[in-house]
Amino acid sequence: MKQNIVVLSGAGISAESGLSTFRDSNGLWENHSIYEVATPEAWIANPELVQRFYNERRKQLLTVKPNAGHLALVELETLFNVDIITQNVDDLHEQAGSEKVLHLHGELKKVRSTVDPKLVHNLAGWELKMGDYCELGSQLRPHIVWFGEAVPNIMIAERITSEADILIIVGTSLNVYPAAGLCDVIKNTTKVYLVDPAKVKTTGVNNLETIKSTAVEGLPELIEKLMNKV
Repeated sequence: MKQNIVVLSGAGISAESGLSTFRDSNGLWENHSIYEVATPEAWIANPELVQRFYNERRKQLLTVKPNAGHLALVELETLFNVDIITQNVDDLHEQAGSEKVLHLHGELKKVRSTVDPKLVHNLAGWELKMGDYCELGSQLRPHIVWFGEAVPNIMIAERITSEADILIIVGTSLNVYPAAGLCDVIKNTTKVYLVDPAKVKTTGVNNLETIKSTAVEGLPELIEKLMNKV
């Protein structure tokens, strides 16, 4: 029987493909705070600014490709049951070929109704405009979980993580909840691998092995090690 591997990925792995992150820019975008472009209040106050911010993110996403870290995770699927739980809103895991990807914070290439969050659509191209309406006649918004909003997929993520035999943490500081709390639901026997060159808060995580490398360097090394053990 194949072992279950769960991968918890964050902004670090996407940054290695060239996607900008707020950590890189001190939480600012064109001198705007993250709270001015990624909260429900921001959407109410200045929806045009919010739209422009996410349009720029989509445009940038079209210029980058999955890196060696993304591609290495796909190889695991030949010998393990692999679930990727990502805090990232890009689709680089999917582009690399990963079959099961759960997005905690939404998806950049999707949009949804402002009156019915269940009405979600793929966006053709990179631009969402004011005046683009859903079938109910309301403005479409980015399909993103903004600061202050509930994380709809967190219970699914907890169930998946609780069944993990191996947990791989890559590119995340483990400072953002509720995603950081996933470490609390793993089994006592779950082996945990942390791939990150920086110091990450892992208080209370047992059976932990740290690989102080970037995703591009560390994941291929780890994946090779795991596959040789099978």
